[in-house]
Amino acid sequence: MFTGIISDIGEVTAVERGESDLVRLTIACGYDPQTIEIGASIACNGVCLTAVARGKESGRNWFAADAAAETLRVTTVGRWRAGTRINLERALKAGDELGGHIVAGHVDGLAAVTARENLTEMARLTFRAPAELARLIAPKGSVALDGVSLTVNEVRGDTFSVLIIPHTLKVTTFHSLAAGDETNLEVDLMARYVARLIERA
Repeated sequence: MFTGIISDIGEVTAVERGESDLVRLTIACGYDPQTIEIGASIACNGVCLTAVARGKESGRNWFAADAAAETLRVTTVGRWRAGTRINLERALKAGDELGGHIVAGHVDGLAAVTARENLTEMARLTFRAPAELARLIAPKGSVALDGVSLTVNEVRGDTFSVLIIPHTLKVTTFHSLAAGDETNLEVDLMARYVARLIERA
């Protein structure tokens, strides 16, 4: 589990495609590799991936993770190339501060940026969500976009907007998001379960 509070920006340094459907990603990061246990979960742009190797090379810390066919299909991971910068978050530990909201790292779909309004030190971003997910997004509710916990400001049909504060622009990849870009969307867990209960009623 995660909280949607980004702790580092990583950079993909290698993408290796094997004979199977697995793709191995090597990601440079600021985390001390000795603190990354093999098998640990790390959210990469909101996608929960498992660390399968870690180390330090040419002065850069790194870890490697494998992405399966379903992850490549549902998320933006299949588009990552060497040089792609991604938001990183380590898994939540008991006793950690819950600064955002509960994020599973299980991406529901893609949300496309339809507009960006640059304000004084901030930005307002508008996204279009798939119809089946848009119904689960509510004003003042929570969403995770590329792993970042955000509060929804406004909802209109299948579009919604969020306000990105200066700190978030500084410590995430959101400073470079533009109209046409797609992000990994995870809707709030509570909204998903409430919708499921209503469907069964």
